[in-house]
Amino acid sequence: MAVPTTFDRNATGYSLAHAYNLARAADLAYEDDATIDRQAHDWGFDTVRHHDTRFTPPFPLEDTQAYTMASDRMIVVAFRGTEPREIRDWLTDSTTPPWPGPAGTGYVHYGFAEALESVFPDVLKTLAELRDNDQTVWITGHSLGGALAMLAAARLSLEDPRLTADGVYTFGQPRTCDRLLTAAYNKALKGRSYRFVNNHDVVPQLPPEPAFTHIEALRFIDSAGTVHDGASSLISGLATRARSLTSAAFEPTGEGVRDHFMHSYLAALEKNL
Repeated sequence: MAVPTTFDRNATGYSLAHAYNLARAADLAYEDDATIDRQAHDWGFDTVRHHDTRFTPPFPLEDTQAYTMASDRMIVVAFRGTEPREIRDWLTDSTTPPWPGPAGTGYVHYGFAEALESVFPDVLKTLAELRDNDQTVWITGHSLGGALAMLAAARLSLEDPRLTADGVYTFGQPRTCDRLLTAAYNKALKGRSYRFVNNHDVVPQLPPEPAFTHIEALRFIDSAGTVHDGASSLISGLATRARSLTSAAFEPTGEGVRDHFMHSYLAALEKNL
């Protein structure tokens, strides 16, 4: 399979080529608005909307950023992430009470819920406005952006089912919610959601269990850069990620951080095409 040079706006279902394209969309969320606009148009998306919120202390994140790009066949919502050193403290903070989940289902990490709440009304309004041709809807994000993508998909599915995403692809996503919401999410988005974890990436190991847990559909990338699907993915992932979490795991030169960078995910996906 050749590495895509364009964005297939007719894609449906799961494929590594589509995962690679959505990883590129997640990576693009780190760029400035002008760069996002230019690249989205080059990919064939004629409409782009930006969703930005700035916070003031004591909120632990500086801001939440996302964008929506739309064509006559596909809409993609991509959430921006942040680096491990910046999210380490609040990811491991267990003193803040959790936030009630979508439609009163389970609970969500407070930081994720508050970050999403700051932009979700605008995202919802944008989707309702731009989905005028029954376009497919895809949601993606890396790191914190992966958590926000998963939570946005949960809110759409449980609160406004007509906008249920056709697919959710996350990369280096931390644990986002409790087991009740995870079960509801797995049921509502079965066969539509894919969570990529790269080797020793430290962020998917946080926040700690058992308060928070992961959704299903793991796609584990081993040390050789090979993507494993299904049951083999889970076995490989657990075996490789069974390691202690210490401050050293967040060192810039450590495997836990190196494997978390978006360019590492893109390189691995490209290798599998």
